[in-house]
Amino acid sequence: MGIADNIEKIKKELPSDVKLVAVSKFHPVESIEVALAAGQAVFGENRPQEFEKKALALSGRGIEWHFIGHLQTNKLKMVLPYADLVQSVDSLHLLEAIDKWGKDNGKVIPVLLEMHVAAEETKQGLYEEEILDILFRADSFKNVAFRGLMGMATNTDDEGVVRADFARIKDFFDYVRDLFPEYSGFTELSIGMSGDWRIALESGATIVRIGTAIFGERS
Repeated sequence: MGIADNIEKIKKELPSDVKLVAVSKFHPVESIEVALAAGQAVFGENRPQEFEKKALALSGRGIEWHFIGHLQTNKLKMVLPYADLVQSVDSLHLLEAIDKWGKDNGKVIPVLLEMHVAAEETKQGLYEEEILDILFRADSFKNVAFRGLMGMATNTDDEGVVRADFARIKDFFDYVRDLFPEYSGFTELSIGMSGDWRIALESGATIVRIGTAIFGERS
């Protein structure tokens, strides 16, 4: 099956209120063009240089760009001018740098806070208490708009572990929403990738990030 068929098949299974982010990293602009022609308008990239190059090449095409990878503070200028959502704010240091860039450039940056739940220490992310600390003083980040949480499950074939990871993120997401009802825009839960997006849907995902199941293996 081709890219267009893959998108159609996935969208048939997605509820209308769940956003599909087509993860186009390592795939050429031509593949994004095919997905665009098939009606897909939201794309995710995880490398700043590649993100900037594609955003410029496809400027004016109505694409909603999400940055989903680890973002170093010295690469902000490659991402923030083009990103409609930065899904992967994984440290207070990065958040402060994004807020400063936004102030300096007259822009408010929509972000998701990346929550660390996976068993692997290599995974990036904030712990629950760090997220709470940030949100208790959210008003001090004038150039950031907090839109929700993002997370990745442990990389395992054990479905029970994946379900437990997603449940932990969802439970904390619900807790935060109850604790801070004034943050009406805090509505997005980005969980689920090519191997586990169906489980993510059962766990309350509002955004799924799918690459391989759309574009095939990375070249």
